[in-house]
Amino acid sequence: MTPALYILEFLDYLHSVKVLVTGSSGLVGQELVRSLLDRGHVVFRLLRPESQPQPGSADEQAVRLMWNPATQELDSRAAGAQAVVHLAGESIRSRRWNDSLKERIHASRVAGTRNLVSAIARLEPRPRVFICASAVGYYGSRGDEELIESSPPGADFLAQLCQAWETEAARAEAFGVRAAELRFGVILARHDGALARMLVPFRLALGGRFGSGHQWMSWLTLDEAVSMIRFVLETDEARGPINAVSPAPVRNAEFIVALARALRRPALLPLPALALRIMLGEIARPLLLASQRVLPGRLAALGYRFLHPELANALAAALARN
Repeated sequence: MTPALYILEFLDYLHSVKVLVTGSSGLVGQELVRSLLDRGHVVFRLLRPESQPQPGSADEQAVRLMWNPATQELDSRAAGAQAVVHLAGESIRSRRWNDSLKERIHASRVAGTRNLVSAIARLEPRPRVFICASAVGYYGSRGDEELIESSPPGADFLAQLCQAWETEAARAEAFGVRAAELRFGVILARHDGALARMLVPFRLALGGRFGSGHQWMSWLTLDEAVSMIRFVLETDEARGPINAVSPAPVRNAEFIVALARALRRPALLPLPALALRIMLGEIARPLLLASQRVLPGRLAALGYRFLHPELANALAAALARN
């Protein structure tokens, strides 16, 4: 190897970052780990003791560290990490809500975040940045109101959950750790999440708007979600609540028409709001019927360059992706 290549390798080493990631087996987590590894960073996946490796996955290069979100126990090898990305938590959309499930969701998101912040506060040296996933559900259903980071929260279960969740994440600031709470919109990915669930009825020519279709949807692609996380990791001014959405929210009816066009399928069978409530229960309103016209004001002000700012191109990219 030539001296010039040695120098380049050394410079790459200096710019590599040791990142701790929770929720690394989820939709965003898997893609984030892969992206960080591709850029030469050192990734430590924080896993519960009962977690099993996923053979053949791209994140096998990452180091597995054990942590217990209920007890604050954290593998001592986590010391020296410059960044923590917290994506873990009980799934909000896995099945109908009941009191027991809502308690588990609250505990995993709120107590889990509290315990993780307390654990990293004991590390020496402490990480420089703590990024915690949140959701646009923070705002509740707000009709046509344009929502920015300073807009007040909603009052339903999901809004209250996001408030408590973000409060625990923001505690990291008290320990000298820059904290950012990313309020994600609907993440578009062909293989998982909301878009993947829509594809089956559309391919059977059974797709259609949800309810009236007038409700606003705030969305972003999976690639965009990962890009935004990396941007916040690298941008010292990025802290506090940050709307992680595209700059072009659309009404549900417009989204459905764009999806039908991208799939070359009809969109003729709307799902009435009552039918959605009967099928899904309480979860139908915050996830499918709530109107959230969220704008990425903070990201735009920080100079973030959107990968897919328009819906048509975003859907084409999401549907073409393996």
